Order: sequence, then C-alpha cells, then structure tokens
Amino acid sequence: MTIQNTTFSAVALTIGLTMSPATAQTDEERTMPDTTQERLQQGADVILKLNNGVPQTTLENMRQEFPFLADATQAYALGDVWTRPGLDDRTRQLAAVAAFAAMGERGLMKIHAGYALNVGVTEDELKEIVYMITVPAGFPKAILASQTMADLFEERRATGGGADR
Repeated sequence: MTIQNTTFSAVALTIGLTMSPATAQTDEERTMPDTTQERLQQGADVILKLNNGVPQTTLENMRQEFPFLADATQAYALGDVWTRPGLDDRTRQLAAVAAFAAMGERGLMKIHAGYALNVGVTEDELKEIVYMITVPAGFPKAILASQTMADLFEERRATGGGADR
C-alpha cells in the first residue's frame, strides 16, 4: 500500500466525509481571490481563526529562512484549500490529524490536533483518530501519534489550552 493510499484510507476511515447539499457549492459558485495578496490575507485569516487569534509559530519561523515556502503554504494550503466550501473546520482538522498521523508527520499532526481542540474536537475524539489509524497505517504510526498527542494534551493542561505558540 502506498503512503498516499494509506493517508487516504486513514482519512476515509476516520471520518465519513460528506457534503451537505444545503451548504455545498460548486467551484463555479465560489469566488476565488484574484490576487496573491488576497490569497495571503485569506490564509492569514484562517490561521488566526484556528489558532485563537495568534499567528502560527511554525509558519512564522519558516518565513524567516524560507519566505517563498511560507507564503505558498499560507496562500495555497490555507488561503485556497482550507477555505473551500463543503467541510467545516472541525471536519477539516480531523481529516488533517488523521492524514498526518498516518504519514508519521508528528509535528504537523500536533499543530492540527491543537487546532482541532481549538475548534471543539475533544481529546477523546483525537484518541479515536489514533486508534483508527492502526488499521490503515499500523501500530508503529499509531504509537508515535499517541506519544505526540499525549505531549500535546499535557502541554495544554499545563498552560490552560489555547494557541500554538
């Protein structure tokens, strides 16, 4: 099984991706930003919403040495993809956590698990993500994810939750 198939399987197994006909829009109905600056602003708005009004530390650190990559991430991944219609923030975060956990991307999984908690996902739901990825990704990836998740839970309890710093 390829990593792409594993990732897709983890996301598909973890959440039943559905689009509500009442809220779904086609790409033609959705207005895309016209300029890179608008896309960057849209991405910045997403970060502030997910991270309780605080800039995202990892992205800002990347911007110091790799400004093109940071801007591309902010404009495309956050400005274009994250703002697409059809999924709410909660569902997007569950999908991201599952995908990153299945890939063994602990740092990105931790960031998105923090966002998930910020938008109302519970610790128990995140634990279920870890249990689910044992099926498509295996126990080693799930164990790594559980260690990272436990660290995140402990950090948030110690600091009272909140934004990624």
